Amino acid sequence: MFAVAASACFGIRGILYQWTSQRPVDRNLLFVGVYLSGIIVSLLLNIQAGQPWNDGIELGILMGLFSFAANASLYRGYEVGRASVVAFFSALSPLVVVLAAYLMWSEAPGAVQGIGFAIVVLALVIVRYGQDLRSGQLRGWSWGTLAMLLYSFTDLSSKQSVLIGASMLPVLTMMFMTGTVLFLGMHVTDRVRKSSGKKSLTDGAEQDHHEASPSIASSAATSSEQGAARTVWPARRTLLWGMTVGLTNIAGMVLMLNALQEGVTGIVSAITAMSVIVVILYARFYLKEAMSRREALGILLAFAGIIVLRLAS
Repeated sequence: MFAVAASACFGIRGILYQWTSQRPVDRNLLFVGVYLSGIIVSLLLNIQAGQPWNDGIELGILMGLFSFAANASLYRGYEVGRASVVAFFSALSPLVVVLAAYLMWSEAPGAVQGIGFAIVVLALVIVRYGQDLRSGQLRGWSWGTLAMLLYSFTDLSSKQSVLIGASMLPVLTMMFMTGTVLFLGMHVTDRVRKSSGKKSLTDGAEQDHHEASPSIASSAATSSEQGAARTVWPARRTLLWGMTVGLTNIAGMVLMLNALQEGVTGIVSAITAMSVIVVILYARFYLKEAMSRREALGILLAFAGIIVLRLAS
């Protein structure tokens, strides 16, 4: 049930990522807010829980690195590709996780759990083996695949922290601190690069000013007005919105780590990956992307697989 709740949180996160990716926001500053929110919530929860900063919390740094790259890849995929295609490829991480868990820890699901896992994975394949895949409309698939691998590594690092007894909330704090620093570094670097580019452009414009015709000057003014209309959100608004989105991220991580404490790694990963269903339903009813009978069957199979896994637990 922890894994199901985590799946719902990650699904809402995916919806918010997709919605935000279509707005004029600074992506890096947005994620600074997402991870900063995680730091604040983790620290506040630990004030109440009093979990020790013991050995193994350094795995949070590794989780932060993988999560940083995975979230950046997923967001980029939503920017350039179809939401359903990106969600499908990024949701295949359980295949990597279950194989790696078996090789690393000899962890394998039981017979009934294996059936449930197979049903869930089959549902993931069916739910997006629709018109997008068969017609070759795979915009964003490469970013989705990269996000899939990186989310797999995040899950495996999370499980390793559980196995060695590292305190959950300090691990999450280290994870979100790492992500915050990385995205803040990218934000600052991007600002410096853009500032340098604007300076070069301004110098070039001043040099050619006397040679420009009135029509060119008018065109430049029009372009300037159009650019102003596409001005990105103010930094404060972007940061606050990122912190709001981050609440779904920290909630999903806490729930997933609780699930990993008791459950089989591959099974937990498979259930949390069902967040794709939430994104698909959003794409169908809000973005008005068509849903075939095949996709509807995949969603029903997903719920059936979760029921089987629940009965086998």
